[in-house]
Amino acid sequence: MTYFWLALAALVVAFFAVIIIRALRFTPKTTVPVEFSEVSVNEQAAISHFADMIRCKTISYYEDERIDKAEFAKFRALLKQLYPNVAAKCTYEEIGPSGVLFSLKGKSSEKPAVFMSHYDVVPVNEEQWTKPAFEGLIENGILWGRGTLDTKGTLLGVMEAAEHLLKDGFVPENDMYFAFAGDEEVAGKSQPVIVETLRSRGIVPALVLDEGGAVVEGVFPGVKQPCALIGIAEKGLMDAQFVIEGAGGHASSPPPHTGIGRLAAAVTRIEAKPFPMTLTKPVAEMFDTLGRRSSFVYKLIFANLWCFLPLLDAMCKKSGGELNAMMRTTCAFTMAEGSKASNVLPPRARMVANLRIISGSTMESTIARLKTLVADEGITTSIMHGTDPCSISRTEGYGWDKLTHAISETWPNAEVSPYLMFAASDSRHYSAISENVYRFSTMELTKEERAGIHGHDEHIPLAKIVKTVQFYVRLMRTL
Repeated sequence: MTYFWLALAALVVAFFAVIIIRALRFTPKTTVPVEFSEVSVNEQAAISHFADMIRCKTISYYEDERIDKAEFAKFRALLKQLYPNVAAKCTYEEIGPSGVLFSLKGKSSEKPAVFMSHYDVVPVNEEQWTKPAFEGLIENGILWGRGTLDTKGTLLGVMEAAEHLLKDGFVPENDMYFAFAGDEEVAGKSQPVIVETLRSRGIVPALVLDEGGAVVEGVFPGVKQPCALIGIAEKGLMDAQFVIEGAGGHASSPPPHTGIGRLAAAVTRIEAKPFPMTLTKPVAEMFDTLGRRSSFVYKLIFANLWCFLPLLDAMCKKSGGELNAMMRTTCAFTMAEGSKASNVLPPRARMVANLRIISGSTMESTIARLKTLVADEGITTSIMHGTDPCSISRTEGYGWDKLTHAISETWPNAEVSPYLMFAASDSRHYSAISENVYRFSTMELTKEERAGIHGHDEHIPLAKIVKTVQFYVRLMRTL
C-alpha cells in the first residue's frame, strides 16, 4: 500500500511538472521585425470625403419599396466625383441590384486582390441619438453618423488609398478590384453576382479583404496588449422555427399542457443541452497565438488543452458570451407568437431561434439535432432560411503575409491573430473562388465604439480615419 501511495504521489508531481514546464515554454513565437514606412495622406480631404459619404442616407430595408434608391445612386455618383483618378484609371461597372466594381489593371494578373466593403447602413432610431445620424457632423475631433464604423470607413480607406497612389502614377504589381455592395445589411444579391462575374472571368483572388475583426483590447483572457483579430472563417447562419397547432379555445378551460407550455418545455430542453464543443482551426490558432501572450494562470490552460479542454468547455457553457460562441453552434430564441387576446388559447403558436453554426457542421445536421431535443411530435421544427459555414482561409502564404505585414506596420504594438467570426458578411461568398478571404475592419476600436455598430451614436475619431487610409496605402503598394 505504501508503494501505491508513493507511485500516486510521483504521478501527481509528474503531472504538475509537465503542465508547468509546458506553460513556461509557451512563449510568443519569434517574428521578423517589421520596418516602419511613413505614409503621408491628405487628412483633411479624407475627413471631408467621409463626411460627404455619411450624408448619403443609404439605408437598407428588406422591403424594397422602403429603400430610397436615389440616395444609393447619389452615393455611387459621389465615388466618381471624389476620386477622379480612380474613375479615370479603373474600369467601372454596376453589377447586380446595387453592386459597384472598380477594376484596376496591374503589371500581372497572377495574384489579384479584392478589396470589399458595403455602403448600405442599418436603419436609425433618431430618438436614441444625441447627434444627427446623417449630417456628417464633426465635433471635438470626432465624426458622428451611421456608417462611420459599419462600414463606409473601410470603403473610404480603399478609395482614398487608391486615389493617393494613382495620382502619383502608381501601377500595382497585380490586378486589383474594389467591390462594394449596397445591400449587405439585408443579405442581398450584389456581392454574389460580383463573385459570379469574377468567376466567369477566371479570376482567383490571392487576397480578399472585407470587414470583420479589428484592433481591440481586453477580448482575450489574460492578454493586456492590443490584438489585431483577422477573421479567417465565419460561422453559418440559420433561423429555425418551432410551430405547434391546436384547436384553440377559451382560456377558462385549458388542457393540461397548452401549446405555448409545450413550446416552452422544448426551449428548455434545447437550452439545457448546448451543442457540443468543436475546436476549429481559427479558434485553435487564436488560442495558440494569444495564449502565449496571456498571464501565467491562463498559459497553464492554453498550453495544456490536451488536459484542460473539458474544463474550458464547461466554463464556456456556463458563462456563455463570445468565448463560448467560438467553441460551438449557438442557439438563441428571439421571437414568440401566440394568441392576440389574453383569454384565448392560440390555435397556432410559434417560436423562432437564431443559430450560428460552427465550422464542420451544416444546417441539416443542426436541424436534425434540434428535432431530437424537441422530443414532441406535435411541434414542427423547420429551417426558415440560412447558410452553411464557409470554408476556412489559409494563415500562410502570399495573401496572409501581405495583410499581416501591413497590420504590423500600422499597429506595431498589436498581436496579430486569426479568429472565428460570428456575424455574417458578404465575404463568405468569396470562399467559392478563393482560399484567401480575410475579415479585418482596419480600425482600432474601443468597447464603447464597437457598441455603436448597429446601435445609436455611431462615431469615429478623426485620427482613426487617417490611420485606416494609411493602412490601405501600405497594403496596396506591396501587392
